[in-house]
Amino acid sequence: MSPPSKSQESPIGKTSQPPPTSSLTTRIWPANLMQIILQEIKTQRGITLPLLAMNLTWFSKTAITTVFLGRLGELQLVSGTLGFTFANVTGFSVLNGLSAAMEPLCGQAHGAKNFMLLHKTLLMVTFLLLLATLPISFLWLNVDKILIHCGQQEDVSRVAKNYLFYLFPDLIITCLLCPLKVYLSSQSVTVPIMFSSALGLAFHIPINILLAKAKGLEGVSMAIWITDLMVVILLASYVLMMENRKGGNWKEGGWLDQGVHDWLRLLKLCAPCCLTTCLEWWCWEILILLTGRLPNAKQAVGVIAIVLNFDYLLFSVMLSLATCASTRVSNELGANQAGRAYQSAYVSLGASTISGCIGALVMVGVRGVWGSLFSHDQGIIKGVKKTMLLMALIEVVNFPLAVCGGIVRGTARPWLGMYANLGGFYFLALPMAVLLAFKAALGLGGLLVGFLIGLVACLILLVVFVVRIDWEVEAEKAQKLASCDVQEVDVKERVNHRTTETVDGAEA
Repeated sequence: MSPPSKSQESPIGKTSQPPPTSSLTTRIWPANLMQIILQEIKTQRGITLPLLAMNLTWFSKTAITTVFLGRLGELQLVSGTLGFTFANVTGFSVLNGLSAAMEPLCGQAHGAKNFMLLHKTLLMVTFLLLLATLPISFLWLNVDKILIHCGQQEDVSRVAKNYLFYLFPDLIITCLLCPLKVYLSSQSVTVPIMFSSALGLAFHIPINILLAKAKGLEGVSMAIWITDLMVVILLASYVLMMENRKGGNWKEGGWLDQGVHDWLRLLKLCAPCCLTTCLEWWCWEILILLTGRLPNAKQAVGVIAIVLNFDYLLFSVMLSLATCASTRVSNELGANQAGRAYQSAYVSLGASTISGCIGALVMVGVRGVWGSLFSHDQGIIKGVKKTMLLMALIEVVNFPLAVCGGIVRGTARPWLGMYANLGGFYFLALPMAVLLAFKAALGLGGLLVGFLIGLVACLILLVVFVVRIDWEVEAEKAQKLASCDVQEVDVKERVNHRTTETVDGAEA
């Protein structure tokens, strides 16, 4: 039998052999450099802007919930805020962190056109998140005992438990919502996420009005998961329509084709992704707790709460940039385009640095009026004006730090971000913050300077990791990670094709 022609060779088999490293430099930054950068910026803009709108709706929903809690009374406001903080620390941060493991798997699978891996990853992560809700539920059911043990008042702890009890359905809904968002965003499909989130936010206010009047605190808690359920239904409907447009091959699409090696591959990514997210979320919560131990605790907590409200707006921007960087890098590596992955990573890093500087300038520009929007206390207003200068410096570092984390996630090496966060936040930032705030008596400014030092160290570590990435090697790894199933199917198809040719020839 004659050997197969070039047209019959597997495209993945060809792309799995990377070109010589010497040609990488010329392919990375060719003569039409500016045109390539502008095209990459245009591509990233199409991904980032809908994600930004989605993240802004999420923070807006949190702010609306806080407003309705405040209208119910001081006890409801304090208990609901404390309960939601506990839910974030013990529940939502863990679920978001676990679902982040989908970014490299689904992103590289999409780049490699391996839809079987995309499908199975969506179901596997959803099932994993549902399992994770079991220990989280145990914590939520005993939240009153935990809060009392930590020194909180009994009445506040009991009301916080009641708030979390009615928030319980949101655990299950989040197990569906997070994977759906990552599944779509890893394929650069972000507009449906934006529209569904905006529609959910539009209904969040009237739902709160109705339920807050009918059930009080419990109604405000229920409004959160009702809104999220609407978003889940919209996104799930879109995914169903999208898959049907592909041909509707549900049984042949790899949804239930899950082996032990698939679970091991997923779990190896889940652990560092979850720890990276949780370490960062928890560190900022610890900052608030430390602020409550300062000599002027009441004023300091008020100042940091107002400053962080502006930081949340900027965080929605940096989170969108980080997700976009992870998507672009993973897609290009999955497609075995090492040079384009390199370009995407460095364009993302440059855009994040510029965005961080712009965000810092905006923060400095509004520092004189931001505090007065939340308080009439002159001490708090002056504290906000002073603290936002330090926070502006933190934002300059925070933006590229978040994007570097997205880049290493896109290369399927999230443990690099975990090591950087562990070293920068916990081995340096927190100890320095405690020393400067309490030993050196610098107060809230000392806490933020300590965090700034830790963030700079964390950024330096991640930049070193990114600079030292061998993109050709990462492209090869991506072919093994995301294309192995496609290769197996392609080999079987070629064998069957040759067998058919042989039988046809024999019959002739």
